[in-house]
Amino acid sequence: MSQLPARAARFPSSIRFLAWNEAAERFSYYGMSSILVLHLVRNLHLPENQAIAAYQLFTAGVYLTPIAGAFLADRYLGRYRTILWLSLGYVAGHAVLATWDGAIGLVVGLVLIAVGAGGLKPCASAFAGDQIPPEDEGLVARLYDLYYWMINLGSTASTIAIPLLFDRASPRIAFGVPGLAMAAALALFWAGRRRYVYVPPARASRVPAGGVPGSAGADAGAAPAGRILLRILAVFAPITIFWALFFQYGSSWTLQAARMVRPVLPLVGEISAGNVQTLDAVFVLLLIPIFAMVVFPAVERRGVRVTALRKMTVGMFVTVLSFVAAALVEAALARGPVHVAWQIPQYFFLAVGEVLVSVTALEFAYSQAPAHLKSVVMACWYLTIWAGTSLAAVIAWLNRFQGVPYYVFFAGLMALAAASFAAVAWWYEPVAPSTVSRPTVS
Repeated sequence: MSQLPARAARFPSSIRFLAWNEAAERFSYYGMSSILVLHLVRNLHLPENQAIAAYQLFTAGVYLTPIAGAFLADRYLGRYRTILWLSLGYVAGHAVLATWDGAIGLVVGLVLIAVGAGGLKPCASAFAGDQIPPEDEGLVARLYDLYYWMINLGSTASTIAIPLLFDRASPRIAFGVPGLAMAAALALFWAGRRRYVYVPPARASRVPAGGVPGSAGADAGAAPAGRILLRILAVFAPITIFWALFFQYGSSWTLQAARMVRPVLPLVGEISAGNVQTLDAVFVLLLIPIFAMVVFPAVERRGVRVTALRKMTVGMFVTVLSFVAAALVEAALARGPVHVAWQIPQYFFLAVGEVLVSVTALEFAYSQAPAHLKSVVMACWYLTIWAGTSLAAVIAWLNRFQGVPYYVFFAGLMALAAASFAAVAWWYEPVAPSTVSRPTVS
């Protein structure tokens, strides 16, 4: 008797609402942040060092508030309502930036955006994972590939368009367009409300203290949620150094580009040092489908199982090469003029590391987290970003390294972090999704 062909797994219809919501929200955030320092210097007349400090303080707030948002979602409101209500504050923050001139308006607007980000960052990715049926667990990796691709689509579009509006129109228009994008993101999210899978918060589902949801028999065989959480945090810890390197494409790498020969394009003129940053997003947009459809299947055909931890380990070591390449460029600059195209290898290696580490970590965090701590685990992931960027800021403030030694120092630090991650990945035993429990839906 012939068997029916296996059903081809497809994303639920709810995913398209969440994917475009993410692209629109990232357009709003990266568009606003791409002109923030320029606005502080040009229009509020802050010294450059104070403008940079203000930007870093805002960024720190954006990556700290997810802890509160995750707790609110997992314990009280649930992910959907947390995203919905805090997104209203996000929209209001953009509106304040566009309509309230002066320092006070800026502070109020940025605080509202940081609070709104605290609800979206830990909850949006976890809420997307909630939509995948238990029988299609293999879709989770594809989901976070799509999710990250949409993030970079939104950020690429905004970092090209919004700085042009800022230079050629007015700050109100430049801040207003990201606000309209965030309003569109909220509308898209609300429009899909009848299609979503909803996970009740822990209080509503009566999660046993120290355990995971389910029957008493199921809980008896499951590892305590706290122990699972600590093991995940052990995996996250070395990745903090990855973030100390990663965001330097917007700081040290941009300053490096400013000292390089940059081409003159028709209708545009000489490209700015800041435009070079778009290389990261463009490489990510290209690499995500290449890895998913070509590289990973080819590796699997050779008998090597592609796992989240293996992908992340390779990504950590590849990221070392990005700062080795940057150090070589810096050494060449010390000898004379160098074309900005020589930065392409360091951006390529950084993008490969981003795809293998950051994209994969979303899949890893969701699949390994206890059902009613998924937003908390996502928030801990964002906390590693805050810690890494803070570490880079402290190192830069101490000013112990300049030129080639600066890049060599970070390459060496990343090599140690990669080795540490490889050891943790070898020690870590992945928890089967059935052990941590799929969320109970309502």
